[in-house]
Amino acid sequence: MTNFEKFPRNNHSNYSGTTLSSWSRQQKIAMIAGFVLLGILIALSACSKQAPKPALVGISSPDTQTSTAAAAPTPMATPAPAVPVAKKKTRKKRPAAIVTYSDPNTGVSFQYPRKYELASGDTVQPEIDGLGPVPMNFVQPGGSAVAMVGVPSTTYPGTDFTTAFFHVNVNRSLSEQECSAFAIVDTRNPDGEPMDAEKLQLGSVDMEKTSNFSGDALKQAETQYYHRYENGACYEFVLGLGTAGYGTDQGIEAVNHDEVFAKLEKILATVKIKPVEQVHEVVAKTPTATTEESTK
Repeated sequence: MTNFEKFPRNNHSNYSGTTLSSWSRQQKIAMIAGFVLLGILIALSACSKQAPKPALVGISSPDTQTSTAAAAPTPMATPAPAVPVAKKKTRKKRPAAIVTYSDPNTGVSFQYPRKYELASGDTVQPEIDGLGPVPMNFVQPGGSAVAMVGVPSTTYPGTDFTTAFFHVNVNRSLSEQECSAFAIVDTRNPDGEPMDAEKLQLGSVDMEKTSNFSGDALKQAETQYYHRYENGACYEFVLGLGTAGYGTDQGIEAVNHDEVFAKLEKILATVKIKPVEQVHEVVAKTPTATTEESTK
């Protein structure tokens, strides 16, 4: 019986182990080489990514430019902020400092300060406290009042001023010669005789003037009368001043008469007289004339 035990059993196994061992080393070397190569490739790839890429310049066709422009978003226009419109301040018109008075019945007009007091009508008559009303100064009756302007009593504080006025009268029953005369004349002549009326020219208008003074130690009144003949009537302009208290009350000074009358004369200088149609009696027409008129 053949003894197979003479041949060692481990030869085949040693060969196989040697072969496997040898391939294992090769595989390890190959694997190591593969890993090294893979690392080199990864490093090269990373470096290539970090390097700047060259710009690609290309010529685009018009269609491409148009589509690109169309595709580009249009920037939104920012609306301009609204400029606030400044509101115009409405200035209130101040009333005129000078007022004009006119009377269509007599044609008289004049200007006076607004702060003065106006009264009109045929019953208006100036009056000075304690001395009574100021009379008209026509040589014949028939005069009527037109209008009066009074200066406020507070115009001259601390003085003996009480009142001042500008008054207009008219008398249609006087002739031009009668209009130049006065019923009351200036009696301040040193001899006590009445003084003749003074003729003067105010602007382009001729007038006659006289003055009158009345009163006592407590109250005084001074008046100036001006006459002007126009429109077949005699127009009278009266400038008056009333004073009281000077010399009796302490702290009261005498008002400047010239200053007061200068203000009243400014009103007188603005006087205008327009032509006025005179009212005449209408003569009754005869029946023949009436018939002729009716047949025309």
